Amino acid sequence: MSTLDRLLYLDTAATRPVRPEVLEAMWPHLVGTFGNPSSAHTVGEEAAAVLAEARADLADTVGCRPGDIVFTSGGSESDNLAVKGIALACLRIDRRPGQERRLVVTTPIEHEAVLDSVDHLRRLHGFEVCMLPVDAHGLIDPSDLASALARGNAALVSIAYANNEVGTVQPIAELAAITRAAGIPFHTDAVQAAGVLPLRMDDLGVDALSLSGHKFGTPKGMGLLVVRGRVPIEPLIHGGGQQRGRRSGTENVAAAVGLATALRLAESERAEVAERMTRLRARFTAGVVARVPGVVLTGHPTRRLPGLASMCFPGTSGEAVLLELERRGVVCSSGSACAAGHDGPSPVLLALGVRPEVAQTSVRFSFPTTITEGEVVAAIAAVDQAVLAVTSLSAPRQPAPRQPASR
Repeated sequence: MSTLDRLLYLDTAATRPVRPEVLEAMWPHLVGTFGNPSSAHTVGEEAAAVLAEARADLADTVGCRPGDIVFTSGGSESDNLAVKGIALACLRIDRRPGQERRLVVTTPIEHEAVLDSVDHLRRLHGFEVCMLPVDAHGLIDPSDLASALARGNAALVSIAYANNEVGTVQPIAELAAITRAAGIPFHTDAVQAAGVLPLRMDDLGVDALSLSGHKFGTPKGMGLLVVRGRVPIEPLIHGGGQQRGRRSGTENVAAAVGLATALRLAESERAEVAERMTRLRARFTAGVVARVPGVVLTGHPTRRLPGLASMCFPGTSGEAVLLELERRGVVCSSGSACAAGHDGPSPVLLALGVRPEVAQTSVRFSFPTTITEGEVVAAIAAVDQAVLAVTSLSAPRQPAPRQPASR
């Protein structure tokens, strides 16, 4: 019996199980189509044909040209390639002394892969950084983006489609229209969006989009960056010049097939999954609010990922609540899995204006697509019991009543 057979897994924002259909599609290319797709012989050409088919399949799903797909090792590499690659290409192309576009516009609630890449540009290449403020729900005001771009020296805008900690969904199409009018490339980290939000590039209006396969059913270590062919980009990995020179290295054919299969399946189920998950998440949050005094919901109440609920339990420790939940068979997280082990309150919650002592009590619940009504009810009860156990342990002990002295 596996661990999952006895646990209710509510941490799919960190990773999802691999879909059996994906493994089935990948298997022939792990054991059969083993050729190097760059080799100029029959075995290599067979692998190249499979790779091209997977690329075309992905392009059809996201609405781009096959050549716009860059296969990567996952979301973090895709974010790094987009942020560093597009900004540095802009600097290379625009060589007017004193007039280079050295401004990167982003937000304080981005994934660490974006924030660290932006900091790299600042420290090593002299870029300026404009952090757009967010409101108490984590939303950006489009007028703030327009004001930042009015400075005229922006090289790139990078704003996540949906936040991985609190689930807030940004008005990406509206924001992208502002950058397009200013002639500035727009990148969005869409890692949390696959399978629950629309991904068509033309509808979103973005120039680059990051995805990570293990968030929608592939093994870990597989991702892609969609980058419009008209957008110059500097590679991070140099060598053989594969993928139109944007990422050198022999392509992982089986991974490409897995990504194409998983994304096609996720998109075909998206409408039904989003509706069902929204309903069950609403039932879960309402149940917790009704049973747990003082709970604080975080993120936007309606503009949010369908299956993600984020909340704080003032007067507790988020880590203690997690331990009590796991004792009761429920697995979730205290925020971004990529920041696990970091001390201090979540920077995302602090940017939303949550007090540090409250932010330390945050817990994130992200539902699998297979969750049932009964499991939602069980999760509500587990949260109630876990918080009660933690608050009982942390409550100050009352002195025992004084006993009369014996004679």
